[in-house]
Amino acid sequence: MGSVIIALDFPRGDEALNLVDDLGEAGTFYKVGLQLYTAEGPRVVQALKDRGKRVFLDLKLHDIPNTVAGGVRVASKLGVDFLTLHTVGGGAMLEAARDAAGETRLLGVTVLTSLGAVDLEVTWGRKSPSVAEEVGRLADLAAQHRIHGVVVSPHEASSIRSRVGPEFLVVTPGIRPEGVGRDDQQRVATPAAAIAAGADYLVVGRSITRASDPEAALYSILTEVDLANSNDG
Repeated sequence: MGSVIIALDFPRGDEALNLVDDLGEAGTFYKVGLQLYTAEGPRVVQALKDRGKRVFLDLKLHDIPNTVAGGVRVASKLGVDFLTLHTVGGGAMLEAARDAAGETRLLGVTVLTSLGAVDLEVTWGRKSPSVAEEVGRLADLAAQHRIHGVVVSPHEASSIRSRVGPEFLVVTPGIRPEGVGRDDQQRVATPAAAIAAGADYLVVGRSITRASDPEAALYSILTEVDLANSNDG
C-alpha cells in the first residue's frame, strides 16, 4: 500500500494548519503528536477532520488499563483514524484499549526509532536481545491482544510482515529520502525501501515540513511511493 502520513510536528495549530492548507489535496493523512496536541488539544483534530483529512493521533498512551481505555474512548469519539499506545503497557492494558476503540485503529509502539541496542540495555538494566528480536516480541504481544498493528522502524518491517497476517498494519516512521540527514533517528530508510520491506503506511515529517518547498518535497515522495507500489505489485 505505502500510503504517506505527514507528521505535523509544530508547536502551534496555525503553523500546522497553514501547511495543511498549502499542501491541499496532495496531503490526505496527518499525524498529530504530543507537542501539537498539548498545545491545541482536540480542536486541531477537529480542524483536520473539517478539512476532510484522516488523522493519526500519536499520543503513545501508557497507563493503567482503565485510564488508557478512557483516553482511547475519547479519541475514538473525536474520529481519529489511528491512535498509538505503548505495547509494553501489557496485555490487560491492550485489551482494555481495544474494547474501547470503536472505529479507531490502535497501533502498538514497539521500540522507538531513536533507540538502538545499547539504549535498550541501559533502559532495561540488563543484556537485551537485538532490537529486531525485541520489536518482534512486542509485535506478537500486540497481535495476541487484538491491536490492529504496530509502529516499527523500516529495518524491522520485513520481519514483522513475515510473522503477522496481511490485515495487521505495519506503520514506519524514520523515513528519509536519499540525501536527507538522519536527525535524531537511528533506524531510517528511504520510502521505496520501506515499501519493499512491507510497510503499509510511511510517516514523513521533517523531510516535508522543513523543506524549502514542502509541496514539491511531498510530490517527490509520493512519486517514489507510487513507483515502489507499482514495482511491488
